[in-house]
Amino acid sequence: MLGRCAPGSPGPRPVVRALPTSACALRQRLRQCAERIPEAEAVLDLLEKCPEHQKKGGFPVIVFEGLDATGKTTVTQAVKDNLNGVLLRSPPACISQWRTVFDDEPTPIKRAFYAAGNYILASEIAKASTQAPVIIDRYWHSTAAYTIATETSGKVQDLPPAQDEVYQWPEDLLKPDLVLLLTVDPEERVRRLQHRGLEKTKEEAELEANSLFRQRVEESYRRMVNPACQEVDASPSKEEVLKTVLQLIRKHCPF
Repeated sequence: MLGRCAPGSPGPRPVVRALPTSACALRQRLRQCAERIPEAEAVLDLLEKCPEHQKKGGFPVIVFEGLDATGKTTVTQAVKDNLNGVLLRSPPACISQWRTVFDDEPTPIKRAFYAAGNYILASEIAKASTQAPVIIDRYWHSTAAYTIATETSGKVQDLPPAQDEVYQWPEDLLKPDLVLLLTVDPEERVRRLQHRGLEKTKEEAELEANSLFRQRVEESYRRMVNPACQEVDASPSKEEVLKTVLQLIRKHCPF
């Protein structure tokens, strides 16, 4: 399990401590801070209502990952329309209003919030996928990639090795059929961000200011397994990117 330590080590590695990888671990962490943070109690209540080991329905579940300004919003909407699907986002709407509260908390609590969002989202995915294809704007891989990149300093070579268990999907979290990682050239991504003129999150500001952090996030995405991310160059026109994405979906997902 992710919590085990190497012989003689003083405790779990920082990235392991920061990333709760089961619903049980999430509940425990949220309970520890619920008295001080009322919103944690609210998240915990929603988490408690989610059945364990969610199972998806007969329609495909497709996740889109990537840094901000890689085109996720545009592509997910276009795919949703093309497939007559359902579009969901992480964190889900029922807890997204509390992001600013948890973003100012210490890393273990902040990551527990985002991880909990995935388990709550899994409940929505299970239900929606019985009726239509489900398109998701970020899911577990985002939670893991940003945690790994934040808790690791230095260059890409300083990340946990490629086969490390931190890149594994949680055993009790509903899996998608396909995960597509949208990427664009760093300069193009910055240009898009400036064009959007939106206020940056702390992590987005860090991505822009710190190229090593951005590289660690992207490499962490690439190392995810079970399921792995399939990389898609999102630099071409919207029409070309959509065409590529739909081809991959038809190739890998049953309809």
